[in-house]
Amino acid sequence: MRMLMFTGKGGVGKTTLAAATATRVAARGGKVLVVSTDPAHSLGDCLGSALCGEPREVTAPPGDARPDSGTAEVRFHAAETATRNLLDGVWGELREHLHTLLASSGIAEVEAAELTGFPGIEELLALAEVRRLATEGPWDTVIVDCGPTAETLRLLTLPEALSGYLERAFPRHRRVIRGVLAGAAGEPHTRRWDAAADALGRLAERLGALAGSLTDPRTSVRLVTTPESLVAAETRRTLTALSLHQIHVDGLLVNRMVPDPGSARGQAAAWMRTRRKEQREVVDGLRGLGLPLRTVEYSADEPAGPRMLRELGERIYGESDPLDGAERAPVIELSDEGADAWARYCLRLALPLGPDAEPELARVGDELAVTVDGRRRLIALPSVLRRCVVVDAAAGDDGLRVRFRPDPEQWMR
Repeated sequence: MRMLMFTGKGGVGKTTLAAATATRVAARGGKVLVVSTDPAHSLGDCLGSALCGEPREVTAPPGDARPDSGTAEVRFHAAETATRNLLDGVWGELREHLHTLLASSGIAEVEAAELTGFPGIEELLALAEVRRLATEGPWDTVIVDCGPTAETLRLLTLPEALSGYLERAFPRHRRVIRGVLAGAAGEPHTRRWDAAADALGRLAERLGALAGSLTDPRTSVRLVTTPESLVAAETRRTLTALSLHQIHVDGLLVNRMVPDPGSARGQAAAWMRTRRKEQREVVDGLRGLGLPLRTVEYSADEPAGPRMLRELGERIYGESDPLDGAERAPVIELSDEGADAWARYCLRLALPLGPDAEPELARVGDELAVTVDGRRRLIALPSVLRRCVVVDAAAGDDGLRVRFRPDPEQWMR
């Protein structure tokens, strides 16, 4: 199954382009589900259909944008995640077990209640619901209309972050040992511990599965932007943050390009030429990111409803496959520079860094802490580097290169 996630700064048209892509994939014969995790759901409005948490069929009649677009109707399914229902259901039971675990660990009742209501749970449940819909249905393609970039970054990085926090706070081996000790403490305490430990185990499994699905080779993010310098700058930062967490971005869609006025004259045509020139300069800068890029021009009619979305999808992708771009290069590469006695190994992080980016590095045990634009990621070092020290680091067009050399004191241990 292919999963394609759309995000971008608020108001750039990501919902429209996600829906248009869904209709185009369906027109090519795919079994498609398009689902919204945006807290401000607008997918139903875009499709002209009342949606709920379970997939509903949507029919797109043939459009008139292309003479070879065909006459057959296109059918696909759509849904909008209902995080409030998820909070009352799945998380309610899990929160009760976690509250029991924290209280039994000596944490005060009030503090335990506060800790089990941590921020971000709605985004986490929405992502879990997307995975449920994706795995339980007959789809070969799931297209996700995510929220604006800030919410999406939190959505996509939460599973890995929470999984790491969970393991640090309650390591697997400690859960097992505590379970054995609880067995000797009496039947009621054993039951409470078993329920809490089982809840933690299930949570760890779910988080691991979610994190794995986001870095799966068949999953990618498509960034939607507009040809404006401020929006493009945020797009660059988003690309760097996603790459830092090894989430693959397969392309850019630059929306709302001013049409070419051709040889028309007059004040309006002159304005269009000036604005289009400015937009082209922004687009040229985005092409330097090295990603597949498509532009989408303004149209006279608002692209709303299945028919208009089908026509828009045809204009954007033509005869090309809308799902191209799943192939990815390694984000982390290790090379052995044995001839260099000063720096034996080189670790390359394929991060698209902007000209103003100032990455920060810190060694934390067997991990390397990388901070870019205020976002931090702990990267587990390969075993060969754990007994090495950092020599230097440099940022370039191909990402961040960190050089290491063996630490004699470590190797003698």
